[in-house]
Amino acid sequence: MTDFVTDQHILFVDDDDALRAANVQSLELADIAVRAFAGAEAALAEIDAQFSGAVVTDIRMPRLDGLEFFARIRAIDPEIPVILITGHADVPMAIGALKAGAFDFLAKPYATDHLVAAVRKALETRRLVLDNRMLRAAAEAGGDSPLIGDSAIMAQLRATIDQVARADIDVLVEGETGTGKELAALLLHRRGVRAGRPFVAVDCGALPDQLAEVELFGHEAAAAGYGPLAREGRIEQSHRGTLFLDGIDNMPLAVQSRLLRVIEERKIVPIGATEPRGVDLRIIASTTRDLQQAVGAGTFREDLFYRLNVIRLRMPPLRERRSDIPALFAAFLEEAASKIGTQDFTLSDVARRHLIEHDWPGNVRELRNFVYSEVLGVGTSDREAGPPPPALPQRVAQFEAQAIRDALAGANGDIAAALAYLGIPRKTLYDKIARHGITPKSYRT
Repeated sequence: MTDFVTDQHILFVDDDDALRAANVQSLELADIAVRAFAGAEAALAEIDAQFSGAVVTDIRMPRLDGLEFFARIRAIDPEIPVILITGHADVPMAIGALKAGAFDFLAKPYATDHLVAAVRKALETRRLVLDNRMLRAAAEAGGDSPLIGDSAIMAQLRATIDQVARADIDVLVEGETGTGKELAALLLHRRGVRAGRPFVAVDCGALPDQLAEVELFGHEAAAAGYGPLAREGRIEQSHRGTLFLDGIDNMPLAVQSRLLRVIEERKIVPIGATEPRGVDLRIIASTTRDLQQAVGAGTFREDLFYRLNVIRLRMPPLRERRSDIPALFAAFLEEAASKIGTQDFTLSDVARRHLIEHDWPGNVRELRNFVYSEVLGVGTSDREAGPPPPALPQRVAQFEAQAIRDALAGANGDIAAALAYLGIPRKTLYDKIARHGITPKSYRT
């Protein structure tokens, strides 16, 4: 599932013209929107706290290098994913940047599929961050309760949240993707004794294994292998407030054992520290999977499961409360119309049938996306009116594949002759032949 960001793109920054052009082409062929810059200063002007994409940047550049660029991005919003491109000699610097919060690094020469995979993961991470922020804003502005619905199951859920919130105990929130688990966690926080204190959300699925420990526990100043300044971990940031561990079933096993001590003793030991520090916090964890099954599969610690399995709050899927769909649709329609500035909206018959008949596997999040698509005029009714024309990257790929086939046919399948005709390097041609599934031998007569 994607969230409601419609303009995600990559900023690709590299002063090497040929490398920049080749990488931009690779990303566009992978259907990833990208804007290219020869220097970091121009790219920096495009970034603010609402920036919805991710950044790929070379480290060694004149004037503003990649590490300083990364530092300035973190000052704007530390949750904007930054992928660093490094030469062999720069790998230690890149690892240091990872410890400081960089999303990933790619060592030259890197395969195109590695770049595409890293970029897609970065964009998905950014989508999740922005989606979580939207949920928090909804919770803060939601009046009596942002959990919409008059069904019996929702009335019971709201009553349970009110009761559990006052108890100030740890909670495990279970539910499918898009059911509003973070929204429930926010309500537990807002309606409990910790309202007004920090609410720190951690996406456990986005924690790289090698950095999860420092992200959660932090490190002391000048800790071996880390920077000269101390870094406060997310657990310590939630002191006196609430720590929300979103997708705890995705947490690395090695970190689960350290988290167990936090739950049992309410103490942490940052990397490089010699003495534990006390933390006063409430822990709310969420999962889309049955943790007991994860224990059986060996991916989740049994002792941690029993520590979390005190109060369990189940978020119902939308298919179990279909009577709430009209109220949800109306609320999202008002929200979308206000944001987009649309006054006149008519629900088509196709869209109405979709509302009634669809099972909504993405739950409330999917319904909200659907409403925004309909208001924007790119929804179900448009999709069913006929297939849309191919997007630009697909058209470029089709043209490129046909040009290679024409060259091979004209050269009787001879690679060297096709290279001369196309005017591209041999490796580039072989990469494109593999990407498009072309067999040169088939063009020999």
